[in-house]
Amino acid sequence: MDYFTSDLHFGSVDVAQLSNRPFDSILDMNECIIRNWNERVKPDDKVYIIGDFMNRAETNPEHYLSQLPGRKHLIIGNHDHGWTQRIDVDEWFEAVEYMTEILSGGHLITLCHYPLMEWHGGRHGAFLIHGHLHDRRDAPFWPLLQRYKTALNAGVDINGFAPVTFDELVENNRRWKQMD
Repeated sequence: MDYFTSDLHFGSVDVAQLSNRPFDSILDMNECIIRNWNERVKPDDKVYIIGDFMNRAETNPEHYLSQLPGRKHLIIGNHDHGWTQRIDVDEWFEAVEYMTEILSGGHLITLCHYPLMEWHGGRHGAFLIHGHLHDRRDAPFWPLLQRYKTALNAGVDINGFAPVTFDELVENNRRWKQMD
């Protein structure tokens, strides 16, 4: 099974507050994300982390990575540069890239932390899975992104603080884009 997630931001008090995440503490947030991950992901499942795994956390990244099963792939986000320098990423990830294309469930998918306006095959039904926005709908490009049915936000803030399947991602984004 393939799963998708982004913007976990383990250890980031700032992000938890700025995103109005529904947790009493950063420890509660971290534990919820780990618990949700472990309830879904099996050791042979692929998990695409589409950026911002953690930032400003004092805890060693391996503390979190060691608790999360699955064959992990990291798409670098704007908060991944510091912590990835502190560990041997090859020990924890099957791939670490800034952007990539995959085939999953018969779908051509571009993975990039940032929402794009154009991607390979986008005009012909190919998908973009991104992060970076959390649950925000205030960017100037929001009305355009809202119309892109094949641009999907993998952020935990709109996906139940868990990695999700492609079909779940499509449904969660449909609901998220209808809110206004």
